[in-house]
Parts: sequence; structure tokens; C-alpha cells
Amino acid sequence: MAERERPAAGKAQPWWRRLRPPRRLSFTREGRLIVILSIGVGFAAINTGNNLLYLLLGWLLSFIIASGILSELTLKRLVVERRPPPRVFAGEPFLMEVVIKNEKPHRASFSIEVEDLVGATPLDKRCYFLKIPAAKSQRTSYRHTFVRRGLYTLTGYRVASKFPFALFRKSRDVDAPLDVLVYPARVLVPRPAPRTEARGETTANRTGRRGEFFGLREHRSGDDRRDVHWRSSARTGRLLVREYEDEHARKVVIGVDNALPAVARDAVGDGALTPAVEAQVAAVERAISVAASLAAVYLEAGWTVELCARGCHLPAGSGRIHEARIGRALALLPYVPDSVAFAALPPRVESVLVVPRAVAAEGRPSASTVMDV
Repeated sequence: MAERERPAAGKAQPWWRRLRPPRRLSFTREGRLIVILSIGVGFAAINTGNNLLYLLLGWLLSFIIASGILSELTLKRLVVERRPPPRVFAGEPFLMEVVIKNEKPHRASFSIEVEDLVGATPLDKRCYFLKIPAAKSQRTSYRHTFVRRGLYTLTGYRVASKFPFALFRKSRDVDAPLDVLVYPARVLVPRPAPRTEARGETTANRTGRRGEFFGLREHRSGDDRRDVHWRSSARTGRLLVREYEDEHARKVVIGVDNALPAVARDAVGDGALTPAVEAQVAAVERAISVAASLAAVYLEAGWTVELCARGCHLPAGSGRIHEARIGRALALLPYVPDSVAFAALPPRVESVLVVPRAVAAEGRPSASTVMDV
């Protein structure tokens, strides 16, 4: 699992960061040409004493100085905010929104480039802003894809400009850590079949079309319009429907085996993956993705879902909040050895155990359904 650790708050910066200049300057092709031309004209003016050459040299030097001053003014008091989407899934492109605000009250900024950083390396493409008016903000977005699940930390961002003459590219790096949680990849899984008999250990707390009033929930596709509670919907601004108790409990326990041999775990930590280790890691990752997709499908169908894994257990729950809780737990689920105990699956409840095909592990519990992926 690709996971990066966020620096602790208040930790002293390394000495090389404290010595880092506030601005970085790089030459463009036009800038190199102007500098070489200025040096040549300067030598010619000194050797010949020609006033016209001195005048041309002064014009070139003032051109360079004006470029530095104006670019410095355009980079001042710019604040950048990055807004990732609510959920990011591994292997799926997403749009990262970038909002830049010009806090200068009377001066606009021109030709601004913004890029996210991981360490000192840009993450993806640059976002370009042609003009940011005074005391205004502009927004755009760039597309990126995280290959693996996990918690990624963007350490900061870089603001750069070639304004006004494109002689130099002046930039400054800002330390602004941003955590992006990447959920497991979504895969196609079978939908739960309608149940005709109870296998649960309880006889209530399942929503049905008949029975006593159970509560309110958000509207889902396929709900009967007669169950809409219009008064509560108008008060909350969300479409809410009534739920009724039923004689059959719809509860499922999803288990996923996250065991990985010690050799494979060490190789993942070192970043030296052989084809055999890659196959084992891919099998575990697919099992985690299948478990996350199964949980989403069951919760969408109105089931109560409980999650079990080695070293991880989430109590039963339902709804979108519980779906996000399961997704976060699976996104951060670590690889563990076989010796870590697997949470027991209740024997009288519908259960699905997702097993990686390429990884042999001991101590797996029995389940109603075993998916070998």
C-alpha cells in the first residue's frame, strides 16, 4: 500500500530548507539570448567606448531589472488552496481543484503557474492562470490518477511566473501539506440476491414495505414514492423516506484476508518487487478492492454490513456514513503476517470471505460464501 507519512506539526525544518532561497530563478531561451547579448554589448562598449553601445547596454540591463521587479510583484500575496474530491479511488482519474486568491488590493497578477509537490517533485501538470484580478480569486483543476490505495501527502505547492517578458521563470515553493485518502479500486461484483428466508440471528431492524414504523433515511433508487416523508424532506432539504421493520434481518459480514508473507512485506517496504511478489501484492489488493465493492453494493441494497480482517474489525452499520467508514478502513488496511488473528465471523449470519488466490494463509475462518480472487 502506497502510504506517505505527514510531517508532525511544529517540527523544526531541516537546515537545507532553512537555507533555501525564497525564490528560484531559471532562464528561458529568450532570457539566455538577452543575457548573452548584454554581455557581448558590454564588452564591446568597454573596448570601443562607443556611447551608442553604452546606451544599448543600459537599455538591456534595465530590461532585465524591470523583468525581475515586475515578476516579484506579481508573485507577492498569492494564496493557493487545493480541493480534492470527497472520494478518490485507486486507478481512476480525478480532478484536483486549485483555487488561487490574489490578496493584493490594487494590483493584478499575470501569467501564474501552480503545481502540487511531493517533496521537491511536481505531482502532475501545471495549472495556468492568465490573469488574477486584484482582491479576486480564480480556479481551475488538473487530472491525476493514484495507482494504489493509501494515504498520500502532498507536501506543498509551487507558484511560478514568466511575467512580464518571459526572460526568466521565477518560482517559490510553499510548504502546505495536504492529505489525500485513496480508496480501494472499484470492481464489478455480483449484487445480493433477494432473500426468501431468514438466516440472521435477529428478527428485526431490517427495513421492509410492511410492519411498524422504523425510521427515516435518504431516498434511494427504486424506493416507493408513497414512502416519502415530505415534511421532513422540506425541513432538511434532502429527500427522506419512511422505513418499516420486517421479520427478516438482512445482515452480512464481509471478511477479507490481508495476510502477506514476510518476504513480500519486506520487498514492498524496500520498493524492490520481483514478479512473484508483485503477483502476491496484486492478489491481496484485488481482494481488498472486491471487499470494498461488495460492502458498497450491500449497503446500497439496504443491508447491514460488518467488516472483518486480520487486525481490523468494524461493527455492523448501514448508510453512507458506514460506507465511508468501511472505505477508509480498507484504504488504510496494512499487510500483516499469518500470525495475526482473523476476526471471527458469526456462524448464523450471512458472511462473505474474500481470499487472495496467489497468497496461501492459515487461520482463515469459515464463511457462508468464499470468493477466491
